[in-house]
Parts: sequence; structure tokens; C-alpha cells
Amino acid sequence: MYNVIIIDDEPLARSIVKECLQQHPQFKIAEECGNGFEGVKAIQQHNPDLIFLDVQMPKITGFEMLELLDQPPYIIFTTAFDEYAMQAFEANAVDYLLKPFSQERFDKAINKWMDMKSKSQQQLPQQLLQQAGKHPSHNERIVVKTGSRIKIIPLHEVHYLEAADDYVKIVTQEGSFLKKNTMGYYEDLLTPSQFIRTHRSYIINVQEITRIDPYEKENHIAILRSGAKVPVSRTGYPKLKALLGL
Repeated sequence: MYNVIIIDDEPLARSIVKECLQQHPQFKIAEECGNGFEGVKAIQQHNPDLIFLDVQMPKITGFEMLELLDQPPYIIFTTAFDEYAMQAFEANAVDYLLKPFSQERFDKAINKWMDMKSKSQQQLPQQLLQQAGKHPSHNERIVVKTGSRIKIIPLHEVHYLEAADDYVKIVTQEGSFLKKNTMGYYEDLLTPSQFIRTHRSYIINVQEITRIDPYEKENHIAILRSGAKVPVSRTGYPKLKALLGL
């Protein structure tokens, strides 16, 4: 018996997946969730074999929900939007179901998952999360998990980002939050007119800069409104000057 979780904010969409699953008695529905917050908790509790995940949901998107999981399970995306379906496909999900879908199309996705599982093929979570950055919401906010709480940080509240081993530290007025990702990911994701990588370990919100001081040879220090001092490397300084029009 395989455990399944259905995550979709539309009750009708969840009921359609449930109806389709009736043709596959080897699956047991461990839980239904109406949003990504519930989804994270359910996945941690049940450790499912497979999840059916909507992309467009209130509060946090399906992609943002996946970013909060250390080890995402096998995923079949369900979506009404072609662009997100293609993202899911390119992200190496098991499959995607474009709403409305038929029993035949559903069965094909299940068979694909069974084949992947029998061959012990694993998804590539990092590819999946990198692809998630293409979702429009990621240009407006960063979703983090702190303890059992999920926090949505608007980008304008971010002072700077700092590399921290396998994580990135998101620094705000409230404090700092860790996100399992890379600096390169955020350098590509964040709006270049608002955020700039001034050092291999730092990305700054330029709106927070109050002044730039010389520091050791050809390096500099950016002083932020919070009083924080962020390194600006020899290669980062010309980029920062150009962006600020200095």
C-alpha cells in the first residue's frame, strides 16, 4: 500500500484526484490539504510515497511549499496553467496533469510513477527548486521555515543575503533566517536593479545602503541603514558604483 497526499485549494480538484485514485486500490490517501502550510505538516507527519500538488494556491504556491522540505517526495503536479505545467515537467517531477484531465491521462501518470519507483529513479530536488524560481511570486518574496512556523518575507524587507555553508542567511530587521539554497540561485532570481552581489558571500539590497567606505587595499565596506557592515570586493565595487550611478 502506498501513502498519498493531495494538496490543492479547490475541493472539486481534490475530489477528482480521489475519484481517479479509486481505480488504483494500492494507494491510500493519508491526508487532503487545502494549502501549502497544511501540506508541509502533512508531508512531515505521513512521509508519503507520492503527492499530488497544485501550483497556484493561496498563502504559498506549490513550488514555495517544496522549498520548505528537506527531502521532497515524488510529485505529480496538477495545474490549470500551461506555463506552470511546463515548469513542473522541466523540473523533473514525475509528471504533470493539466486540468481538467481524464482518467486515462491520470492512469498514465500513475504508471510513469510506478515505473520510476521500480527502477529506483529519484527526482532531482535541486533542479526542481531551481525551476521554482521562475514562478512570478519569487520576484516578490522569500518563504522560509523557522521551527514549526512558516514565514513570508517581502523582498523589500530583506537587508542582505549571506552565504552560510549549504544555506543562505536572509537578514531582515526582525533577524536572520536560513534558506537551503545557493547564492548563485538568488543572484539569478533577484531583481538586479534592487539587489547586487557585492562579494562572493553577500548580496545587498541597494535601498539599504547609506554609504560606502574604503577598507583594506582595493576593498570596501557598505554601511546599511541598520548599521550592518557588508563587504564589497574589488570586483563587486565597480558593479555597485554603476548601479548607484556613482
